[in-house]
Amino acid sequence: MKRKNMNIGLFNDCFPPVMDGVSVCVENYAYWLQKKVGGVSVFTPNVPGADYNYDFEVVNYISVPVPFRAPYVTGIAEVDPTYLKTIESRNFKIVHAHCPFASGATALRVARKQHIPCIATFHSKYRDDFSRVLPSKLMVDGIIKQIISFYEKVDQVWVPQASVKDVIREYGFKGPVEVVDNGSDLCADYPEKYFVEARRELGVKPDEFMLLFVGQHIWEKNVKFIIEALSRIHDENYRMFFVGTGYAEQEMKKLVTSLGLDDKVTFAGSITDREGIKKYYAAADLFLFPSLYDNAPLVVREAAAIHTPAIMIKGATASTIITDGEDGFLIDNNLDSFEAKLRELIHDPERVHRIGVQASKSIVRSWEDVLDEVIDRYNALIASRTMIQKL
Repeated sequence: MKRKNMNIGLFNDCFPPVMDGVSVCVENYAYWLQKKVGGVSVFTPNVPGADYNYDFEVVNYISVPVPFRAPYVTGIAEVDPTYLKTIESRNFKIVHAHCPFASGATALRVARKQHIPCIATFHSKYRDDFSRVLPSKLMVDGIIKQIISFYEKVDQVWVPQASVKDVIREYGFKGPVEVVDNGSDLCADYPEKYFVEARRELGVKPDEFMLLFVGQHIWEKNVKFIIEALSRIHDENYRMFFVGTGYAEQEMKKLVTSLGLDDKVTFAGSITDREGIKKYYAAADLFLFPSLYDNAPLVVREAAAIHTPAIMIKGATASTIITDGEDGFLIDNNLDSFEAKLRELIHDPERVHRIGVQASKSIVRSWEDVLDEVIDRYNALIASRTMIQKL
């Protein structure tokens, strides 16, 4: 039987309706922890107009926009009296930071004050983010040093994929690192008619090969590489959908138009409704994700959960979860390789479908399964700190 009021604090600088892999991760952590053990609170900056009506508590605090990264916000919790009063009233058993910035610093302060464990998950390639907006490598190096200093102060550091260890080591972290997978909330047995209906609703013809990208529309995710590859196969019978938003969206649209791809490419915008995004995954034949920026993208697993395999770049941190030709496809980081693979797969949809089904079995775990492991790890860490009450 679930015991209530276990007081787990989850801290992150973004949360739905700001949609990215980390915010979806935190939302699923909160949902399943609340369902299984109760007493879960998410602490995050406020997004104006957001509906925080969940089965778990969301404590939001004063925020300001992140420069050059709309719709992201960051928080200034220390000047929010309501937030300060709320967090002071909590007696946590464990806190888990999913970000090394303002929210992570708050989690660490709470852990030290209450003498409880603090876990921090290393999700992102922060160096790439700061290198884009800061003019000096010295400045970027300084920020990375501060980030690693944060991870050195917590009780455990987690990464969502084994290959991400290489990234945090490259940044200078020398301590122990635990691998705890991300999951998917889209795991289910889907009848064939679900896929057919999804294509019909999106206006994809039965003989069209549907390609899909879901994620932030930022250059770091190699979206220009996708568009340029699409221009090379304009003669093929395909449709391409970009789902998401980001600072590069308008320039992406201009590039599509300049290459004469408006009849092939659709920008669907940001889709926050999970049922809505499922339809795109279900309608798609192939997921295009040639990013060198991502560590462990949820979207690849989400697509696989609905039988859509991904094309990724050999050697990329994100691509280590797939085996070429078994549960996905790997290409070299050049347009010739990308074009050749797209042409090959467009003419072999049955093979693509078989590999998509295999991907749903080999690279996807449900969030419920992942959170069973997380709870066990929380309990072990709490026990190691000689706390008696367990989740």
